[in-house]
Amino acid sequence: MTWSASPAPAASPAPTAQAGAPAATVLLVDDEAPIRRSLGPYLERSGYRVMLASDGAEALELLGAYEIDIVVSDVLMPRMDGRELVRRVRSGGEWTPIILLTQVDASYERVSALDDGADDYLSKPFDPAELASRIRAVLRRTQGASAPLSSAPRLTAGNLVLDRASRRVVLGGRELALTPKATMLLDYLMSHPGELHTREALLASLWGIDFATSTRAVDHRIREIRQALGDDAANPTYIETVPSVGYRFRAGVRA
Repeated sequence: MTWSASPAPAASPAPTAQAGAPAATVLLVDDEAPIRRSLGPYLERSGYRVMLASDGAEALELLGAYEIDIVVSDVLMPRMDGRELVRRVRSGGEWTPIILLTQVDASYERVSALDDGADDYLSKPFDPAELASRIRAVLRRTQGASAPLSSAPRLTAGNLVLDRASRRVVLGGRELALTPKATMLLDYLMSHPGELHTREALLASLWGIDFATSTRAVDHRIREIRQALGDDAANPTYIETVPSVGYRFRAGVRA
């Protein structure tokens, strides 16, 4: 099933928590009570402790009073929306990971969310199992780090540097000429090193378009990035192709 503002059928069974693993605390922020009432218990069945907030202002109060491991927040909310919540948290020097849930499909909105300091985003409607998976991935990536990769102003992999503020990509001191879509895709891959991404997931996250007829768009941008980097698809340094599945950024990345 998918999660949206509209009523939906019962969710598929949630994955169970690993025995002996400490439960992470998820702060779920959404102004729609039906989503809080249904998605909250699903995340609890997935093994998380869950706290609830109805908007960004209430979420900030809870973040100041409790130890929160990760925030899952809607974007469009009264009083304080999700993006303002991200900006307030990051301006205070806090690196609590944040996943945004949005119904806005424009790619610039997703880029802006990452630039503001969000760690990931998921478009509504979504499969709650995918959200649980995203939470696990973000926690693996951010726990123990002083600043998550997705919130860092600059990403470095060997002699490859991506500057988020200027949207510049430099390899060995030489600036590369990449299209905005290719830069956005490289940014996403570098901020999720070692993770396997399907073409469909990349399209849904970065393009926000119907992937049924557009999966080649990702392949074209990957080819553009590889040509600029001089990366051999058969023996890659940076971007690995997993046949029939998708792509993985294989080089180590630091903030």
